[in-house]
Amino acid sequence: MKKIFSLLILTLTCLLPLCACSEEQPFLLSSADYDLDAETAQTIRGVKIGDGPESFLAAYRDYDILSSISGGDYLSLPVEDIPFDASLTTILPSFFVDGTAIDIGSFCEDNGIERTELLSFLTDETYLSAHTVVYQYLVFTWKDGVITDIRSEAMDYNRDASFYEAN
Repeated sequence: MKKIFSLLILTLTCLLPLCACSEEQPFLLSSADYDLDAETAQTIRGVKIGDGPESFLAAYRDYDILSSISGGDYLSLPVEDIPFDASLTTILPSFFVDGTAIDIGSFCEDNGIERTELLSFLTDETYLSAHTVVYQYLVFTWKDGVITDIRSEAMDYNRDASFYEAN
């Protein structure tokens, strides 16, 4: 579970640079985007095991993609710099508050918090008593330029908030 917590912290850290001030509205995944076909493990956008970068990028190029090369830290790389031929894991993360994906920059601005305070804000007992908070992410495992595994994972902070507290 420390790995999951570390993944969450790394994800937040990597997302911070992506949240720079901008007039452009970010693309956000919906909760349905995290559903996988039970038999084929295919995403709602048609990406499946055995697909290559072309299919993946056609579906997800406009979203935040974090990449871990050979088990290293998750980084936000420009899509043209993602080394799909390497031993790679990519994730597509989203926070959902009350069932709606949030843009981290706008959320922090609207709530008067710094981005570094986001996790403690979302997991605060008072906030959780009034809102549902779920962190969802699609995990794609790559080998030699081909997707070898796809998983959809989620952390429900209302149910398991104490589990994710920093020690």
